[in-house]
Amino acid sequence: MSAPTRKRRWFTVCAIAASATLVAIPAGAAPGRHSSPFGVRTLKQLAAERSQSAGGVTAKVTAKDAGNGNEAGEIAEGADQYAEARTSPGIVAPGAYSAAWSSLTNLPSTESSWQNVTNLPYNSDDSRYRDYASNSSGGSGYVTGRLAAMAADNDGYVYAGSAGGGVWRSRSGGGHWQAISDGLSSQSTGALALDGGGRLWLGTGEATTNADSYLGSGVYVLSDPHHGTFSGHSRVGGTELESTTIHELRFAGDKVWAATSRGVWSHSTKTLSGAWKQEFAPNPDYLPGGSLASDPSAAYKNIANDIAIDPKDPSKVVLAVGWRSGDAYNGFYTKVNGVWTRITSGLGDLPSDAANVGNVTFARSADGSRYYAIDQSPQQLSTNPDSGLEGIYVSKSGSPTGPWTKIADYKGLAADNSALTGSGYMPGVQAWYNQFLTVDPANAQHVYAGLEEVYETKDGGSSWSTVGPYWNFGFSCWSIDPTKQTGDCSQTTHSDQHGVAIGSYHGKSYVYVGNDGGAYKRPVNGAQDSSGHATDWTSLNDGTIDTLQYYSVGVGKDLTYGGVSVTGGLQDNGQSVLRSNDTVMGSNFGGDGGDTLTDPANGCNIAEEYVYLAVQVTQNCAVNDGSWINDASKITSYSVAPADNATGEARFIAPLAADQKNSSTWIAGGRHVWVQTHGYAIRSSDEWTSVYDLGAGHTATAVASSGGKVYAAWCGPCNNQGFTRGIAVGNADGTGWHDITLPATGTTGTVPNRYLSGFAIDPSNANHVYLTVNGFSRQWTEGPGAGVGHVFESMDGGTTWTDISANLPDVPADSAVVLPNGGLAVATDLGVVYRAPGRTSWKRIGRLPAVAVLQLKLSPNGSTLYAATHGRGIYTIGVRGLR
Repeated sequence: MSAPTRKRRWFTVCAIAASATLVAIPAGAAPGRHSSPFGVRTLKQLAAERSQSAGGVTAKVTAKDAGNGNEAGEIAEGADQYAEARTSPGIVAPGAYSAAWSSLTNLPSTESSWQNVTNLPYNSDDSRYRDYASNSSGGSGYVTGRLAAMAADNDGYVYAGSAGGGVWRSRSGGGHWQAISDGLSSQSTGALALDGGGRLWLGTGEATTNADSYLGSGVYVLSDPHHGTFSGHSRVGGTELESTTIHELRFAGDKVWAATSRGVWSHSTKTLSGAWKQEFAPNPDYLPGGSLASDPSAAYKNIANDIAIDPKDPSKVVLAVGWRSGDAYNGFYTKVNGVWTRITSGLGDLPSDAANVGNVTFARSADGSRYYAIDQSPQQLSTNPDSGLEGIYVSKSGSPTGPWTKIADYKGLAADNSALTGSGYMPGVQAWYNQFLTVDPANAQHVYAGLEEVYETKDGGSSWSTVGPYWNFGFSCWSIDPTKQTGDCSQTTHSDQHGVAIGSYHGKSYVYVGNDGGAYKRPVNGAQDSSGHATDWTSLNDGTIDTLQYYSVGVGKDLTYGGVSVTGGLQDNGQSVLRSNDTVMGSNFGGDGGDTLTDPANGCNIAEEYVYLAVQVTQNCAVNDGSWINDASKITSYSVAPADNATGEARFIAPLAADQKNSSTWIAGGRHVWVQTHGYAIRSSDEWTSVYDLGAGHTATAVASSGGKVYAAWCGPCNNQGFTRGIAVGNADGTGWHDITLPATGTTGTVPNRYLSGFAIDPSNANHVYLTVNGFSRQWTEGPGAGVGHVFESMDGGTTWTDISANLPDVPADSAVVLPNGGLAVATDLGVVYRAPGRTSWKRIGRLPAVAVLQLKLSPNGSTLYAATHGRGIYTIGVRGLR
């Protein structure tokens, strides 16, 4: 599921004068800064990069797309690469995660318990970190991880469904959150909805097609959402909706409808047992059990986005069906003589042709007088460098069959004081990913629409205000002044909108929005300034909700305050940094934070990867008051990307490692294996040396080094259309490099033909190495050489491997670390497991929720294990308690 690569949105747009013109630091102002993906990037530059890749949006990315630098493409590419690691070389059969969760929970557990490190506020505008590569002062305030869905009632209860960290409840109109779905086998939310009886319905499996949270396990109901918690016993129906994503849940009469990645389904709301009914699938042969179920494109052939039900006649239903990048089946469907039939005319302004119906969201007014819709166009996505938005529409008849009238397009929204006004990057550029729509229950003409920004109309669409601009950079009110959050601008929301709800607290109505930065609220009839920007947004990310999606973690001694400094790279929330004296985390790098290196001896020596090996380094934690805007010599972070970043020959989240014996030797992996020996003193991309070429079309998935001996795993192609993988071994000085022979037969005892995700080298013997393998074994993956096993061991420098998985659940393995006692800890998509020294069986470490753990690191003294989870923040556990 991919589009051309994007340049992540979080670029610090700096030195904005009263005229709002953008002033960039000269490229030669400091070594290595001309290629920075962070700092001095204007939206005009971003737009130019995006325009280069317009027309290339397909289901798969091509090599030439990588690094072109448009955000919509980067989101898609990141999702694609996260998903393909778990699916290639085939398609994962339904039930894989549920079976893995059951197996994991049946393992014996260690007695030790995990402690959450990041369950405190995270301030994206922290004034301490206004360095060149930071986005502090953008105006998003306190953030957490991506929220995919919201629900709220009139008693002050608010429910937030996260992309990978479960469902959370607030009893106070937002804030003071409590996790309420930790007992489920999926912590990925697709939809949340309250029915007429006050029950809370949860559809698991996030459906933005940003698959870094992956699939769900079905639909669940909480009868008493004010007090209860979800459990596996509360699942509606059977296994029919396992391993799907659920975009929306809609109610009519005694029936609930579900728009899923495998078509449209329905179920009784009165009797929760019994199977779901498949209402419509446009291409049933591609469904599990069908003749084309193993086709590489099967996952894209039955995507349903929403359901609209006529309030005057609930038997009249319109289905919005279609893959975001376009397919012949895309369109609107309704029943004609009992048969689901494509609507080909009569919709008015709303398109009916497949080329212009993509991701669609409906919303109905409470009085039934109006229906609204957002439509993303595959054709616009592939040909228009400005936007993928076809438009926002209203049906004034209240019927989903229309006729529909267009009430907004991207140009009109951009003109309403949007922050996205530059050609090539305008409202709706990510409409396939960002959409929400809701109508004020008290006013059928009062509508909130979410794309990258939040928009509001109070007159049915005749006029719009950008009440939640993308950011405040670019507005004349903005200032980097550290005594203010964002100059004279009001707080905005984080960008990339996904969920919305309207509810009441203490008799006052609020709109709640969920986006890539968490949850925000404002009064439904809130205040605006003269530009139409809201002046009354409140962040609800108070630290009691931790859904932060970490890719990595780094730990080093805090030489200023004692203890340790903890940092990590995050999906769309940059790099967090937590000093030992902090009560609030700050953000010292912007964008998508990827892999992380932190000097164990000095936690302010940090190398942070953006995407595609765009590495940024600092030696003072990037502490800066913003004075670099007027004096470039005061910049304290440096762009030092290896050359594969410029050519696009690296993974979205590319591997980066320091040698275990020499922290000044770094290894980075793209098409090439790169080495630099200047440690955190590196200041230029030219200081990297290519020590091995993995080959055209190959890209590194994992690297590790100890005492100068280097291991590099690669894939290419990396998707399920011809997937291949391999391992190369050599020395950091460039000598001795060779490819390891890895049979692709998938027979027992050989390394499977699946994604190779990590190495763990024995500190006492560089030839003793462990390998983790992602994806599922051949029981669940129908692909060539899928094989069995997830953890392998080599005693001869990688020449031969032995499967040591034993009783390890069949679950994607993401990374591993050798502990000081000789035991092995392995991070999986459902938690962390441990094999004690001298043992062959595995135990579960503690009891984390069913969340992906992408990286493990040890504290500088080796006494504490840190786990970077992709949805629930960073956790620690003492190593001595592991037996």
